[in-house]
Amino acid sequence: MAKGKLHNTERVPERAILVGVQIAADPGLLPLEDSLDELALLADTAGLEVVTQTYQRINAPNPKTLIGKGKVQEIKALAEELDAQVILFDDELQPRHQRELEEEFGTKRRVIDRTALILDIFAQHASTHEGALQVELAQYEYRLPRLTRAWTHLARQSGGGGGRSGGVGGVGLRGPGETQLESDRREIGKRISRLRSDLEKVRAHRGRYRAQRKRARIPIIALVGYTNAGKSTLLNALTDAQVYVADKLFATLDPTTRKVRLPGGREALFTDTVGFIQKLPHGLVKAFQATLEEVKEADLLLHVMDVTHPNVHEHAEAVMQTLDEIEARHVPMLTVLNKIDRLDDPAAAQAALAEFDGAVAVSALTKQGLDELLAAVTRKLYETLTPIEVLLPYEQGALIALFHEQGQVDVVEHTRTGVRLSGRLPGRLLARFSEFAKGRKAAAAASPREVE
Repeated sequence: MAKGKLHNTERVPERAILVGVQIAADPGLLPLEDSLDELALLADTAGLEVVTQTYQRINAPNPKTLIGKGKVQEIKALAEELDAQVILFDDELQPRHQRELEEEFGTKRRVIDRTALILDIFAQHASTHEGALQVELAQYEYRLPRLTRAWTHLARQSGGGGGRSGGVGGVGLRGPGETQLESDRREIGKRISRLRSDLEKVRAHRGRYRAQRKRARIPIIALVGYTNAGKSTLLNALTDAQVYVADKLFATLDPTTRKVRLPGGREALFTDTVGFIQKLPHGLVKAFQATLEEVKEADLLLHVMDVTHPNVHEHAEAVMQTLDEIEARHVPMLTVLNKIDRLDDPAAAQAALAEFDGAVAVSALTKQGLDELLAAVTRKLYETLTPIEVLLPYEQGALIALFHEQGQVDVVEHTRTGVRLSGRLPGRLLARFSEFAKGRKAAAAASPREVE
């Protein structure tokens, strides 16, 4: 059975056993049982059939197999009884853990982890050249430290990069005394370098495009949120963008940008981005840097939350952790509580609004609350001024002029290195000045103050 793909759509879905592990020192963001339920949704999205799930709470990881020996034997017996081909762990496995577990469970069964599963889902859903490059890079960086004979000859596998070839052709041309494994490692290293180079070109192109949009002074609003919170449905409701939506995790992957007319006749660009999730693989975040810079460079974030989900607070925390990782917490944010049409009691929406300061309640499906949302966006972009102090180099004359034109200047000080400006700026401009802000982290945490 091929190792490069988790399933074959032309065959009966592979049967999977889910395994959760909770370490005493690191209990995780979601309760163990809820995290396994989420893993089951991911498995369904990837085309696996979940036959059962099990878990173990441990004080410390087993250095060889992560879980205890008894648990290994229990899972092995379950796999035999239920004819499971896949053992799926809810956390990323260390290379040694994966090798030892594969040996324990035998060649008839594959051991994969949450990271490999998410990478496979992304490979299925990447529909653009850029998305394919990003997924392929993340897959190779994941595979390289885990490379064994089971992963060799990847060029003949179907997985990787949303339909792209694995790209390690020529693995048979080895140097004197070089093993197949060493040859594959070398070729994968070369492929990773090429992918990084290609993505750097994509990143530069996106940077030039963003610069053009900023010169046009059209605000950019990025939709962020936990996967399946309804971001794509919201973009469709606001713009008739016809972005693909489904009640599955990571139903959409590639970003979509559409123009929206705001109250008063102004326009803004709304961008739908990839959904976040707890335990989002770090390598995937790195690989998607070019795409996620759309979030980092936005003028405003709409944090879309599924208000009906029992773990909505934990989902919000996972989003914030990811925003920290991509250094986007400085961007002003508006919380959008979505799916209020699913609430049995309308008063529950009001209670939720009281929990999340400044939030707007909407139903992207029925379009309820969209006028209020656009009004709140307008206030955030144009009517809410946030205190900020910056030191702008003299060569940043355009930003100096912009602060004077669009903001309220309280203090001006000319220094040897630049102009120190203290005052307040509209929310839509904060991201442009963030790299020059004094006490950037403190400024990011400061709550915006609305001008009467």
